[in-house]
Amino acid sequence: MSSGEGGDLRVRVTTSLKTVPAGAWNACANPGALNAALGAACEPAAASLAGLDVDNPFVSHQFLRALEDSGCVGGRSGWSPAYLLVEDAAGALLAAAPSFLKSHSQGEYVFDHGWADAYERAGGRYYPKLQVAAPFTPATGPRLLVADGPRADEARTGLIAGLEALRAQTEASSVHVTFAQEPDIATLREAGYLERHDLQFHWRNEGFAAYDDFLATLASRKRKALKRERREALSAGITVEALSGSDLTEAVWDDFHSFYEDTGARKWGRPYLNRAFFSAVGAAMGERIVLMMAKRAGRYIAGAINFRGANTLYGRNWGCIEDHPFLHFELCYHQAIDYAIAHGLSRVEAGAQGEHKLARGYRPVITRSLHHLADPGLRRAVAHYLTGERQQIAQAQEALAAESPFRKAGDVHE
Repeated sequence: MSSGEGGDLRVRVTTSLKTVPAGAWNACANPGALNAALGAACEPAAASLAGLDVDNPFVSHQFLRALEDSGCVGGRSGWSPAYLLVEDAAGALLAAAPSFLKSHSQGEYVFDHGWADAYERAGGRYYPKLQVAAPFTPATGPRLLVADGPRADEARTGLIAGLEALRAQTEASSVHVTFAQEPDIATLREAGYLERHDLQFHWRNEGFAAYDDFLATLASRKRKALKRERREALSAGITVEALSGSDLTEAVWDDFHSFYEDTGARKWGRPYLNRAFFSAVGAAMGERIVLMMAKRAGRYIAGAINFRGANTLYGRNWGCIEDHPFLHFELCYHQAIDYAIAHGLSRVEAGAQGEHKLARGYRPVITRSLHHLADPGLRRAVAHYLTGERQQIAQAQEALAAESPFRKAGDVHE
């Protein structure tokens, strides 16, 4: 595949990040973080104001490589790496996409099983499909990874052309770019991709100096309920530790993985992440992990893993081996808010779904994905469906926002 003026850009596919230098990949994945490291702080600051994270952990070489090395992707997982690379004539990496050929629709958190069933009942073949995503991670982030430079727009165009060429070569039915952010959304929309909306719940830091400052923004009844909830969560002599970096020993990962396996097996069957992944990701990027671990009677009994970006804490997986009222809320939501306030982070993304997050100060936020369907008939049907679904999502967001625990105008202060 080739693209670009003068034909000097090359678009190719690699099936392993072992062939891609980490520095080159990360310069595409998070160029804002590189700018900040070099002292050009203005662009990251502007991105932060726009609600973007200039150092997203889930598209980093370290995170994706940990998934690959541990066997969570590749092999028989149904996630076959097909990373798309755009290079110049000298072989310098200008852009990349974390793309995978999928033989199923699991681990994506943007559900298209209905599309697949309808298409196959009509005689079509939905799988394989091409997925551009951070596997098993319902967190917004860049998907068309483009390094800063004079050829950035050209390289981004090359990526989109490369995705279509790869789809055609592999006889995939479609391309799905999930949990996307700007400017990828606008670029893909212009390329004819269909836009899909969903809802998540994110917490926003309004310059709070302490958790009590956040509580002061809530209605009195809600404020008292959260204080009581936090007391009861720890009432059985439970303490909470926030572990990062060298604190993440193999013994700690053994405990956390046992929590994750137990809870995951009870909720959805075989969990996506294996024990080897946690060792690999801890070794590769432990300073960007915040593991909230609950301890009682001298042993860990529950944990919640978070990943830290430049301005966002991303809540991911949780598990426990003892059931205690409200402990899940404490570890996953309240402790995340505490950490974000203490470290000056602007947001907490608490993962997929969960209207119970609303009562804990998390606001309904629309997430977006983009979809290219090759079959014209399937495309028309999905486009019609998405028009109605977007309207429903907008209405749901408005209704949920109206039920938020925050003080309304005219509320009486205590």
